[in-house]
Amino acid sequence: MTMLDVYDHGIPAESHFGYAQAIRSGDLVHVSGQLAFDEAGAFDPQDDVAAQLDRTYVNLDKVLAHYGATRNQIVSQTLYAVDLVRNAEVVAKGNRAYFGTHRPVSTALGVTELTFPGQLVEISCVIDTRLPA
Repeated sequence: MTMLDVYDHGIPAESHFGYAQAIRSGDLVHVSGQLAFDEAGAFDPQDDVAAQLDRTYVNLDKVLAHYGATRNQIVSQTLYAVDLVRNAEVVAKGNRAYFGTHRPVSTALGVTELTFPGQLVEISCVIDTRLPA
């Protein structure tokens, strides 16, 4: 039996909702929706898409570090944003800043709400560890 390499941030929401932040299956790492929670797992609902996006990418970087991966190994991203039409340019700017010249496939979805009150952004992705870092 193969053991899965599971990663958790150690926040209360993981046990409350019953999920892992990421699971490695072979060379692929499947990452749950990351959001802008702090080190203690508290979500501070600043009404600022750019700030939430930055913090969300900080949390995604922690997942990457656990697996010894880099942003260049992200092959697919799904981004959820409240009121995407209004926030599209901020989201695009944050996405370009995070990925630089790397271009994973990406799906952006506009939603009316996310899990936590005041949450504006959530990002899930797939990482292929066979790719050059």
